[in-house]
Parts: sequence; structure tokens; C-alpha cells
Amino acid sequence: MIPIKLSDNPLAKKSDSPTQIDRRFDHDIRNILTEMGLSEEVLLAAAMELYVPHPGIETKEQAIEVFKHELDIALSDPNLCILIYAGVQLEQAGKAGELPNLSQDSYERDLTFLVCDEVLGMSIATYIAGHKGMFEYVRFDKLKPGIIKEMGPFMDDVVAGLIGGVSSNMYTRSGF
Repeated sequence: MIPIKLSDNPLAKKSDSPTQIDRRFDHDIRNILTEMGLSEEVLLAAAMELYVPHPGIETKEQAIEVFKHELDIALSDPNLCILIYAGVQLEQAGKAGELPNLSQDSYERDLTFLVCDEVLGMSIATYIAGHKGMFEYVRFDKLKPGIIKEMGPFMDDVVAGLIGGVSSNMYTRSGF
């Protein structure tokens, strides 16, 4: 075993208490999603297909406003945006036949043994809204409203997780 000096460890230089955060970035997940045909309007349309009245958001108009607000909050988190981007990259690699240990045919058929896409979707929903987000993720993943039914194996779960988590927060924090 080779001893590692603390000064050689890249984690030793990491500071978890920044005095300020650089909010400038070159790649916005909203633009990436929009380029894929997943604009806010498309996400909203899929979300509203499964809208049900709830205390505090009795009308679809109220739900639309609250959903947009919750989506803004969610997509302001770089950790969530990177999880979503991981799904984008996995989808692109799957289409190109570049996923390790998975044939392009298995990717395209979204065979039942492929569960990492589900794990990613569940992780996104849970990250956004905790365990309540998981229930909404399952609802959106199972029913596949709107654009979700047209997406590949990774992105259908990523979008179901995003919409499920945001929708869960919409219902939870609706102010009833």
C-alpha cells in the first residue's frame, strides 16, 4: 500500500465553506432540454395531463402557476441539473450504441433488466421532493403522459422524475 500525503490528496484542498458562489455558467439545463424538445411548455403540458384538484390548487390555472414556480426552484439547483444532464448523456450514448455492457438492441427495446434508468428517475424525484416525489414519479412513469411516452429509456424516467418531483412539491406546498 502506497501512503498518501494529505497534501497530495485532492480532497484535502476542497473547501466546503465558500465565501461566495460563482453563479455564472455556460450551459443552462433549460436550454439543453429545450433543444431536445422539452421546453417548459412541453413539461407543463405533460404535468397537467395528470393534474387533479387539491386543497390550495383547486383549478388548473392555479396548478400551472404553482408548477412553473416549483420548476424554477428545482432547476435552480445545479445538483439536480447535473442529474438530469447525466440522463441526457446516457440517452445519447444509448442511441449511439456506446453504453458499456449493453447492446444497442437492448437499449432500444428498454428491456426489463435495465433498471438504472428507473433508479435515475427515482433519484431525481426523491431529490426534489423526498419520498412524496417517489409516488408522483411512479404515477408519471406508469401513465407516461404527453412527451414522456415518446422518449427513450433514460429520458422518459428522467422527465417523469422531474415532473413527478415538481408536481409533488406543487401539491405539498400549495398553501392550503
